Parts: sequence; structure tokens; C-alpha cells
Amino acid sequence: PLLNYSLKTLLGPVYGSPIEQIQILPVKSTLELQKRYMVFINRDKVGLQILPVDGNPHKTSALICHPNGVASMALSYDGCYAFTAGGQDRSVVQWEINLSALEAAVSLGGEDLTPFYGLVSGGREGKFYRELEDYFYYSQLRSQGIDTMETRKVSEHICLSELPFVMRAIGFYPSEGEIEDMFNEIRFSEYVDTGKLIDKINLPDFFKVYLNHRPPFGNTMSGIQQSFDILGFTNSKGEKAIQREDFLNLLQTKGEHMTEEEMTDCFATLFGLNPEGWKSEPAASSVKGSEICLEEELPDEITAEIFTTEILGLTVSQDSRQDPRITEAEQSF
Repeated sequence: PLLNYSLKTLLGPVYGSPIEQIQILPVKSTLELQKRYMVFINRDKVGLQILPVDGNPHKTSALICHPNGVASMALSYDGCYAFTAGGQDRSVVQWEINLSALEAAVSLGGEDLTPFYGLVSGGREGKFYRELEDYFYYSQLRSQGIDTMETRKVSEHICLSELPFVMRAIGFYPSEGEIEDMFNEIRFSEYVDTGKLIDKINLPDFFKVYLNHRPPFGNTMSGIQQSFDILGFTNSKGEKAIQREDFLNLLQTKGEHMTEEEMTDCFATLFGLNPEGWKSEPAASSVKGSEICLEEELPDEITAEIFTTEILGLTVSQDSRQDPRITEAEQSF
């Protein structure tokens, strides 16, 4: 039967811009079919990727081929050379493909999770991963009830239902569709071999799911600003803004829209009025969403910067106009 969900999402080569063209290296014998390689180009680089893609950063390498932009790429019949054509520079460059150098990088990069630790700030011993461990094990306590007097059951796994809460705690805010993709990826991860569905996940697997699903280029102010440029109006200060009433209406009617109850519960959590989080511990919530006066909590006009820093509570780099990346590890809530 046809499947209507994503089987798996994996982190591909990330070198400043999305991939624009790919080609699989040809093989000369059936023995070479056991290991395949992919050549790719993006805006200005040519690179090599070991297949299958699994998110390991050491399995890929790239370098600048045409600083002003690459237009196209071709491979030699024997897979020994790649040819790139520039746009503005009107040149064609021949590249010799060295597979052994890439294989050596993979061997030196370590096994299991070792290559993946370098994809987060500070690596295995850094603040981000330590916080991830804390959130992971805290979610076990929360799923058993914060105020319960029963004996705690410490495990190496958390329930799938806890996955989106931990993702949001570490700064990744997937859509409902993306969450469903993650659920299906984990549920059916062992189905072919065992015929069983998985309903829990351990920390190493969670870490890989996070790395493979988070936005490869991070959250940026420019992306948020673009949405406000489209949806907003130019206010008296010359900034693009959205009126509070229009903002609330958009949240309830567009995209993966919310109900009014869901929306007010989210704002209660963002404003620190529900300390245990949205729908986590109803009995522990100090303020119900319906009791919030959004007219008092939200300004009349909401700009991209207000939405990012004051509502979502994200930290933006000081020089946001030149380097508009929003950090995931540093959050103010």
C-alpha cells in the first residue's frame, strides 16, 4: 500500500546553502555497488557524500568551486572526475575525486554518537548536551506526575508523547506535521525486522532524531522578518508590524491553526503563568489560559523582533542584521 507519511528524515550536506544538483558516482563492477557515493553542488561549492546518508558530518566534504556561483555539474564516465561550470566567471573546472581521503575522515571521526556530538555547541561535555540530558530525565519525572508519592521508575527511555516537549525545551519548535513524521519514524523503525511498533525512545536515538530534524541553517531573524513583511503593514516607525487582533486571528485560522483554548494555554506558558508547560500538569498550572487578558499581555502592534524576543523569549545575536541567527541553546525561559 502507498504510505502517506515520511519514513525517515536525515541531515544531508550543509555548506551554507541548499543542494541544487546531485549525481551518483558510476561504478565499474558489482563489487563497487556495496558502497555508493554522491557528488553535489550548491550555490558555490562542489562536494562528495558517502551513501547512505545518516547525518554523520564526516561522511561529506565540500569546497568552493566558483565563488560567484556554480551553474551546473557533470561526471566523467568512470567516476574519477567531476566538472563544474561557473555562471559569471564563464569557466569550467575539472576536479579529481579522491574517495580514500573521505573514507579516512570517517575513520578518524569516531563511531556511534562520537561524530554527532560535534554538531552541537560544546560537544559531548558542553552546556547544550548537558541541558538535553537534564530535560530528557526530567520528562520521565513529569510523565509519572510531578507531585506523585509513588516510587519513581528510572529508565533509559521516555514515552513518544514526551518527545515534542523535550524538543521545544531545547529550542526546536517542530510543526504538528513534523512531530507526526518523527512519531512515525520511531514507531516503524524496527517494524520490518520485528513486526513490532516502538512507543519509546532512548537518549542517543533522541539526539539523532533532533539533529536530523532541526532546521539545518537554524532559525533566523530574516526568515521571521520575511513572514512579517508579507503579513504585516508598515507602522509609523517604518517597521513591518501586525495588529494584535490580526495576529491572534492568524494563529486561529491559518496554517496548522490553534483553537482559542490552545492559543491562550500557549501564551500562558510563554508568559510564565503555567510553570509546568502546556498541557503537561493541569493540576499544577497556576493560571488557566482562559483567565489571561491578551489585550494586556500583548502590545497593540507586534513586530518580528517583539515576536521573537518578547513573546517567544529567544535570544538573538547582537549583530542580528549581519548575522541573523537565533541561538537554540540560549533561551530566556
